[in-house]
Amino acid sequence: MDGWILLGGVAAGFLLAAVTTPVGVSGAVFLLPVQLSVLGVPNPAVTPTNLLFNVVAVPGALWRYRRGGALRGELTRRLVTGTLPGVAVGAAVRVFALPGPAAFRLLIAALLLPLGLWLCARALAPARELPEAAEPSARALTGLALAVGAVGGLYGIGGGSLVGPLLAGRGLPVARVAPAALAVTFVTSVAGATAFALLSLVSAGDVAPEWWLGLACGAGGLAGGYLGARLQPRLPERALRLLLGALAAGLGLLYAAQALA
Repeated sequence: MDGWILLGGVAAGFLLAAVTTPVGVSGAVFLLPVQLSVLGVPNPAVTPTNLLFNVVAVPGALWRYRRGGALRGELTRRLVTGTLPGVAVGAAVRVFALPGPAAFRLLIAALLLPLGLWLCARALAPARELPEAAEPSARALTGLALAVGAVGGLYGIGGGSLVGPLLAGRGLPVARVAPAALAVTFVTSVAGATAFALLSLVSAGDVAPEWWLGLACGAGGLAGGYLGARLQPRLPERALRLLLGALAAGLGLLYAAQALA
């Protein structure tokens, strides 16, 4: 693979991870159009390449959050514990040909676009003191994790981009939500990347990831994610909510455009 393409992958991974990691989003979904349009990754291989990016990149942010103590607590533990069986269920159900990618993307767009706009509106509203929302019940967290894990298993996406906006919309501080959301993304991505690697052994199509490009993007994301996690405590909650809302709305628009294309 051309060295300039690999260098572009490192730069793209670094910039996206540095911007998105403070709010618990790995940046992989925004890396997808870059891979398709700029880096020339074939369409079937772009999903496992994105998952490989997550596997390599997310540990940088998780390590930084762990050093600061942000990964400790019931929120992260319950989300990760519930995600694992959810991924297995989603991967098993996929063989029964549930609604195709277009229907799924429209559903996610209908969820994330208004939620992102609402988060932005709240972040831009006049400042006022609001009591911190209580953490959801153990049953609610487990149910959310199972659902997000199943979506990850069905469609091969990291779950952090869904968990983060949902919990922040409920009122939890983004500084608490982001580490847990990235942990969910890492778990779903490891499971998804493993599944695609196994499928590549028995499939004639472009199922395997673009290994060198995925590793290059991941290396950039590893450094960018660490930087983003280190900068997060210096960012005010209002700025974090505005960024998360903008990313959620942008993700909703991206999914809607893909579904209608």
